[in-house]
Amino acid sequence: MRLQQVMSYVRRAVDDYQMIANGDRIAVGISGGKDSLTLLYALHGLKRFYPMHFEICAVTVDLGFHNLRLDKIKKLCQDLKLEYKIVETDIAQVIFEQRREENPCSLCAKMRKGALNQAIKDAGCNKVAYAHHKDDVVETMLMSLIFEGRFHTFSPVTYLDRMQLTVIRPLMYMNEADVIGFVHKYDVPVVKSPCPADGHTKREYVKTLLRQLNLENPGVKERMFTAIRNGGMKGWNTEWQL
Repeated sequence: MRLQQVMSYVRRAVDDYQMIANGDRIAVGISGGKDSLTLLYALHGLKRFYPMHFEICAVTVDLGFHNLRLDKIKKLCQDLKLEYKIVETDIAQVIFEQRREENPCSLCAKMRKGALNQAIKDAGCNKVAYAHHKDDVVETMLMSLIFEGRFHTFSPVTYLDRMQLTVIRPLMYMNEADVIGFVHKYDVPVVKSPCPADGHTKREYVKTLLRQLNLENPGVKERMFTAIRNGGMKGWNTEWQL
């Protein structure tokens, strides 16, 4: 997939849910994975011609695994002339050594988001862009149905009252397969996650389930996404105002 196609998906999401306003300073949360780097490329490209003036910077929360290699991402941000901040933490030590969590993902996500949001506020940003794509939206809905018994997923735009920070998800119209195609075409410097729980989570189970459902019932993922958009959940009305 070409960068222009990625930007068209992002532009559509941004316009449909009014994700960007004039004067915004947006932090892009960079994990080092394919999704967050694709989003960084897309917003950097969109910035050049979007009618609203906005700034972006990149922020990575280093969980403290000691083998996270970020040199290529630093070089990418230098090439794109973007500010890049790395937040050093000891989250990995707390979760895997001190607490020895059997199900570490939930606590890790909370601690990581807390560190990320504080760094974003310190950097003078009023918004943060998360790289959730269409597969993430549907998978989260399925996880909620299976494990919680409710029809729910995250919304395109979320305002965090305590932090006075707005979360936006500009990749929400992109399929994961499109992200993979973009990363391969442009040789994006993806960094493999050093987390020992990577690939062994409930989300991985649901990802496999959704893939099988879509193979057996072609188009089912798109129909689920349509159900989410039309399901009346808070924040999914396209007339949403920031």
